[in-house]
Amino acid sequence: MNRQFFSAGKAVVLGTLLAALVVPPGFSQQQSMPDMPMPNVPTTNPPQETTSAEPGLTLSDLEQMAMTSNPTLAQAAAEIRAATGRKLQSGLYPNPTVGYQGEQIRGGAQGGGEQGFFVSQDIVLGGKLGLNRRVFEQEKKQAEAEGEEQRLRVINSVRLFYYQALAAQEMVDLRRKLSKLAEDAVKTSHQLGNVGQADQPDVLQAEVEGEQAELAVVAAEQKQVRVWRGLAATVGKAELPLTHLAGSLYELPADNPDQWLQAILQDSPAVKIAQLGVLRADASLARAKREPIPDLKLRGGLQQNRELDATTNRPIGLQGFAEVGVQIPIFNRNQGNVQASRADVERAQREVQRIQLVLRERAAALIQNYVTSRATAEKYQNRMIPRAQKAYDLYVKSYGAMAAAYPQVLISQRTLFQLQSDYIAALETLWGNSIALRGFLLTDGLEAPSRPGGMDQPVRELNVPSSTSSMQPQ
Repeated sequence: MNRQFFSAGKAVVLGTLLAALVVPPGFSQQQSMPDMPMPNVPTTNPPQETTSAEPGLTLSDLEQMAMTSNPTLAQAAAEIRAATGRKLQSGLYPNPTVGYQGEQIRGGAQGGGEQGFFVSQDIVLGGKLGLNRRVFEQEKKQAEAEGEEQRLRVINSVRLFYYQALAAQEMVDLRRKLSKLAEDAVKTSHQLGNVGQADQPDVLQAEVEGEQAELAVVAAEQKQVRVWRGLAATVGKAELPLTHLAGSLYELPADNPDQWLQAILQDSPAVKIAQLGVLRADASLARAKREPIPDLKLRGGLQQNRELDATTNRPIGLQGFAEVGVQIPIFNRNQGNVQASRADVERAQREVQRIQLVLRERAAALIQNYVTSRATAEKYQNRMIPRAQKAYDLYVKSYGAMAAAYPQVLISQRTLFQLQSDYIAALETLWGNSIALRGFLLTDGLEAPSRPGGMDQPVRELNVPSSTSSMQPQ
């Protein structure tokens, strides 16, 4: 009787385990893992999502939302309009002055005095208005470069959150599968205990691991919610409900970190903004040097002279007057502002060098993380997970033939799931660092754009997975 009951329990165990055979994400049981081809993603294009059987939001959908709803892009556009307005204002000619003038006005029987109107106009000499426009033209170009920089910040931030959310989505699915298997393992342990094939400590251990698996599901779900909220905020739709994401986490990006570094140092919007700052400083210096050239001041008008002419004893009548003058630059030749402008030029030149060094410094850590996470992901994909899957299959087969103990099946199952969890973390780190490097390290999509002419901060906050510590086995 006991032997028949044990056989029935063993059939339940085998049915449960074989039905729960784990296929690692991105793999197929019919494929040979080491020979699986690696798809390439062009470095100049955004990561390409694969077609998912379950409909959901794609990366392009999220990017389109951000382009229309992220407030920082409207701020950048407003800065461009403001710079355009300042350029227009800087080149406008001074307005003329029209007024009344009266002198020696007397009343009573004597009468007399001079009354009339005048017009005055300053004539700007030395090409100072053109130089003003040149200064603010560079500022406008800086504003446009800032706008492009902000667009890249938003796009890169959306892509980062997309892949983090995709990884969180995969992790939730994985944790739920593990929790289901842990629940089945608890039931199986109870069945084995009932037939005397499992001790009480084994049953208790299975129950503890089942509780741990449930907590891991809660933690994974909360992380998914947190990442989703960050994604929703970045696209400018804070109330966007949690939605399934379409796409694939398992296609590895193209590997060219050295080329990315050169692009960062040469083509980064931050470097272009700093270079435009040099041009703006040069234009300001040229304008300061022209300041000592005086403007021509013109003034003229008509007035009615009521004084009596000594010969005719009649009022003199209408008479005109004119004034022409210039300010002589004897004491103030704008020498202090010229000196300050020269210092600004030197500072702007050093700023280009500083920005490049900052970018090189920040990129070094990301390149290290990228190389490490890529090697880790490839190792998991091509060797470790296929071997763990094979070991798990062999243990299940041996257990079915009564050649292996049930705890060995559980241990191999736990190892396989841990490798899959680490694999997802490695892919998240890989994609995050790849996006940051290809996107000139611009990842903070909700930071306000810098004002043109102010201090640009090319790397403010790196929302990128920066280590592989989370990929270590627990």
